[in-house]
Order: sequence, then structure tokens, then C-alpha cells
Amino acid sequence: MEDAELKMQFLYALRSRGVTNTAVLTAMEQVDRAPFIKGYFAERAYEDMPLPIACGQTISQPSVVGLMTQALEISPRDTVLEVGTGSGYQAAILSQLARRVYTVDRHSRLVREAREVFDQLGLTNVTAFTADGSFGLPDQAPFDRILVTAAAEDPPGPLLAQLKVGGIMVLPVGQSDAVQHLIRVRRTETGLDYDELRPVRFVPLIEGVARDG
Repeated sequence: MEDAELKMQFLYALRSRGVTNTAVLTAMEQVDRAPFIKGYFAERAYEDMPLPIACGQTISQPSVVGLMTQALEISPRDTVLEVGTGSGYQAAILSQLARRVYTVDRHSRLVREAREVFDQLGLTNVTAFTADGSFGLPDQAPFDRILVTAAAEDPPGPLLAQLKVGGIMVLPVGQSDAVQHLIRVRRTETGLDYDELRPVRFVPLIEGVARDG
């Protein structure tokens, strides 16, 4: 099948699952998912399914990436923090929409491999760190937008504290991998507003930095 046809099918699948924001669809058309997937699974890059990556993690299915990105309502001047770099694919999508993206992961191997792909794709506005993402990045805070790609029981306090007034955080919450909901948190002048968006399944948010070299 031709690449152009695969890409058309890919975009159609995104739209049919609710990804309707034009800027998000354009970003997902521009960033090829294949370089972020190694080995046997690379040929399935255009399928709307999660796939395994190193360190026991997964690359989220594209429609979920699109829906989470859309929920952030990013504007071109925004600085975004992503917690859970994983393959780097989500950060690459964010880089097309925001002024600056900071991404953190507890697995140094994932950060190293993601940086290589960012360099290969010429993405100069993404900075990746190995760190305990549940504490955010105090040195770079506050952020206009925060995206968490691992599930916590509640939105972590340090991340909420690093969100600007008027800012938005999108994250999965739930006590088990069976029952999780994607929520959007808006910081207003008077507090926090919460919206429940849809059921999801993500790996848990784990504190600490992994010892995986």
C-alpha cells in the first residue's frame, strides 16, 4: 500500500475517533510515527493501536495522542510540560503546536532514544530530561500546559502547582489499570475546574528514577 494511502487512512481513523482539531490533525500528518517504533512493530506504525516499546512501556494509540493533544487547547506561544516521554512521539506532536516543549521520563534509555529521534527529525524546540516526572520541572515552571501520559490516583500536587493561571493539564486518573478516566484540569483565578473526558488505559505513574542505564 502506498504511503499516501496509508496516511489518508490514518487521518480518517483519527477523525472518526473524535480528533477534529485542524492544527492537531496537521501536526499528526507531519510527524511520522514510524521512527519512534523499533523493530518488528515499525510496520504497524499507521495502525490506531498502542504498541510496546523499551523498558516495558508503550507508545499510545494515535487517536488517544490526538484526543489528549486536542484537549490541551495549545496555542503557538505556549510552553508545555510532558510527563512520560516514552517513545517521544507525543512530544514531537506537541512540538508542532507549542513554542517550547519540556518532556521528562524516569527511564534514561527512553530519554536517550527519544532525543536521537528528535535530532533526526530536526525538532529544536523539545528538551528531554531523565527525572521523576511526578515532581514536574520546578526550574522551568510555570507551564501553560501540562500533559501526563501515566495514570495517578489524583493529579500530583507539584504538577498542579506548576500550572499557570489560565493553564490546562490533561492526565489519566484512576486507582487501577482497569478503571481510568482522562481528565482536564483548568487553573482559574479562584481555583481548579475539572472535566472528565473519556475512559482510557495507561501505565501507572511511578515515583523515582528507574535504574535501567
